[in-house]
Amino acid sequence: MRMKSAGYMFLAVLIISISGLTGLAFAQEPAASSAGDSSTKLIGAGLAFGLAALGAGVGLGYVGSAGLAVISENPALQSKVFIFVGMVESIAIYGIVMMFIILGQ
Repeated sequence: MRMKSAGYMFLAVLIISISGLTGLAFAQEPAASSAGDSSTKLIGAGLAFGLAALGAGVGLGYVGSAGLAVISENPALQSKVFIFVGMVESIAIYGIVMMFIILGQ
Protein backbone atom coordinates (compact mmCIF):
# COMPACT_ATOMS: atom_id res chain seq x y z
CA MET A 1 0.00 0.00 0.00
CA ARG A 2 2.86 2.40 0.84
CA MET A 3 4.63 1.80 -2.47
CA LYS A 4 1.39 2.37 -4.37
CA SER A 5 0.94 5.82 -2.82
CA ALA A 6 4.60 6.66 -3.47
CA GLY A 7 4.04 5.77 -7.13
CA TYR A 8 1.06 8.10 -7.30
CA MET A 9 3.11 10.85 -5.66
CA PHE A 10 5.91 10.40 -8.18
CA LEU A 11 3.41 10.47 -11.04
CA ALA A 12 1.86 13.69 -9.71
CA VAL A 13 5.28 15.38 -9.40
CA LEU A 14 6.16 14.26 -12.91
CA ILE A 15 2.92 15.61 -14.40
CA ILE A 16 3.25 18.95 -12.60
CA SER A 17 6.85 19.38 -13.70
CA ILE A 18 6.06 18.52 -17.32
CA SER A 19 3.08 20.87 -17.37
CA GLY A 20 5.41 23.77 -16.53
CA LEU A 21 7.34 23.15 -19.75
CA THR A 22 4.35 23.42 -22.10
CA GLY A 23 4.34 27.22 -22.36
CA LEU A 24 7.22 27.44 -24.83
CA ALA A 25 6.74 29.65 -27.89
CA PHE A 26 8.36 28.25 -31.02
CA ALA A 27 7.84 31.22 -33.38
CA GLN A 28 9.91 33.76 -31.42
CA GLU A 29 13.59 34.40 -31.20
CA PRO A 30 15.00 33.54 -27.78
CA ALA A 31 15.60 36.57 -25.58
CA ALA A 32 18.98 37.30 -23.98
CA SER A 33 17.75 36.37 -20.49
CA SER A 34 14.78 34.12 -21.01
CA ALA A 35 12.48 33.43 -18.07
CA GLY A 36 12.09 29.85 -19.36
CA ASP A 37 15.71 29.06 -18.58
CA SER A 38 15.39 30.04 -14.95
CA SER A 39 12.11 28.19 -14.54
CA THR A 40 13.56 24.97 -15.91
CA LYS A 41 16.52 25.37 -13.58
CA LEU A 42 14.17 25.76 -10.64
CA ILE A 43 12.15 22.73 -11.69
CA GLY A 44 15.29 20.67 -12.15
CA ALA A 45 16.74 21.77 -8.82
CA GLY A 46 13.46 21.03 -7.07
CA LEU A 47 13.24 17.59 -8.64
CA ALA A 48 16.87 16.82 -7.79
CA PHE A 49 16.41 17.65 -4.13
CA GLY A 50 12.83 16.41 -3.79
CA LEU A 51 13.43 12.99 -5.29
CA ALA A 52 16.67 12.56 -3.35
CA ALA A 53 14.89 13.46 -0.12
CA LEU A 54 12.01 11.11 -0.98
CA GLY A 55 14.41 8.25 -1.65
CA ALA A 56 16.37 8.97 1.51
CA GLY A 57 13.16 9.06 3.54
CA VAL A 58 11.98 5.70 2.23
CA GLY A 59 15.41 4.16 2.70
CA LEU A 60 15.74 5.58 6.19
CA GLY A 61 12.43 4.02 7.13
CA TYR A 62 13.64 0.56 6.17
CA VAL A 63 17.15 0.95 7.57
CA GLY A 64 15.90 2.58 10.77
CA SER A 65 13.39 -0.15 11.54
CA ALA A 66 15.90 -2.89 10.82
CA GLY A 67 18.55 -1.05 12.83
CA LEU A 68 16.31 -0.76 15.87
CA ALA A 69 15.62 -4.48 15.66
CA VAL A 70 19.35 -5.23 15.51
CA ILE A 71 20.14 -2.91 18.42
CA SER A 72 17.44 -4.51 20.56
CA GLU A 73 18.98 -7.93 19.91
CA ASN A 74 22.65 -6.92 20.25
CA PRO A 75 23.48 -3.41 21.55
CA ALA A 76 27.13 -3.83 20.57
CA LEU A 77 26.18 -3.35 16.91
CA GLN A 78 24.91 0.18 17.47
CA SER A 79 27.89 1.84 15.76
CA LYS A 80 27.42 -0.25 12.60
CA VAL A 81 23.75 0.71 12.48
CA PHE A 82 24.71 4.39 12.67
CA ILE A 83 27.06 3.90 9.72
CA PHE A 84 24.23 2.47 7.61
CA VAL A 85 21.89 5.28 8.63
CA GLY A 86 24.55 7.82 7.64
CA MET A 87 24.97 6.14 4.25
CA VAL A 88 21.25 6.44 3.57
CA GLU A 89 21.15 10.08 4.66
CA SER A 90 24.05 10.89 2.34
CA ILE A 91 21.63 10.44 -0.58
CA ALA A 92 19.76 13.57 0.55
CA ILE A 93 23.07 15.45 0.86
CA TYR A 94 23.92 14.48 -2.74
CA GLY A 95 20.53 15.89 -3.77
CA ILE A 96 21.29 19.19 -2.05
CA VAL A 97 24.68 19.37 -3.77
CA MET A 98 23.10 18.70 -7.18
CA MET A 99 20.48 21.37 -6.46
CA PHE A 100 23.18 23.97 -5.82
CA ILE A 101 25.10 22.87 -8.92
CA ILE A 102 22.00 23.27 -11.08
CA LEU A 103 21.13 26.68 -9.60
CA GLY A 104 24.72 27.89 -9.92
CA GLN A 105 24.91 27.43 -13.68
